[in-house]
Amino acid sequence: MFKILVVEDDSDLCQLFCRTLQRSGYQALPAMEAEAALALLEKENVDLIISDVMMPGMNGFELVRQLREAGLDIPILLITAKGDILDKQIGFTAGADDYMVKPVDIQEMLLRVQALLRRAKSVNDRKLTVGETELLYDTWTVNDTRGSQILPQKEFQLLYKLLSYPGQIFTRQQILDDIWGPDGYEDSHTLDVHISRLRERFKDSEDFEIVTIRGLGYRAVIKNEKNEK
Repeated sequence: MFKILVVEDDSDLCQLFCRTLQRSGYQALPAMEAEAALALLEKENVDLIISDVMMPGMNGFELVRQLREAGLDIPILLITAKGDILDKQIGFTAGADDYMVKPVDIQEMLLRVQALLRRAKSVNDRKLTVGETELLYDTWTVNDTRGSQILPQKEFQLLYKLLSYPGQIFTRQQILDDIWGPDGYEDSHTLDVHISRLRERFKDSEDFEIVTIRGLGYRAVIKNEKNEK
């Protein structure tokens, strides 16, 4: 499960962001100021940071600058009440990856979070191993004891997503938005077709299976608990 650090001095807004992220399957860690965020980062490994800019003490720009100078390449989404180009320039120059202006549209925030996490994962993890099954992201290739096959792009991305987090349930909407994008599919039947194709391709896999969670979505189940990612 992805860990997301939320740095926001407005307690109501901080709680709203955290609840929204948790409902979407993320683990949210709140911090009410930049100094508290830095202290938390000494104990926790997080996958993404959402930070307000205007905070008492150290502001969001300085927080980003310190993290980048320390060599941390965690994706950072800055949120501020100011929308002028100068502020955006300062934020991006400091090392922010994305920028949103208040009032924040929660659904847009989730889409930006997904995009940032997907981009970071694509850069950092180009190969995934589950038992005797190996997924090579750059070539959309799956190798296992039965041989090697190159999958269509969307099938590969779907399988890669599920196997990256074995046991985690992904809702149909989460998968569609992440793999196809909010406007990249005509209807949810697209997902059903791709799931069916993957099940047929890997029906004899000794390492995993794709399970339907009725009313929720899908998850990958590892057949041998000794298998590791």
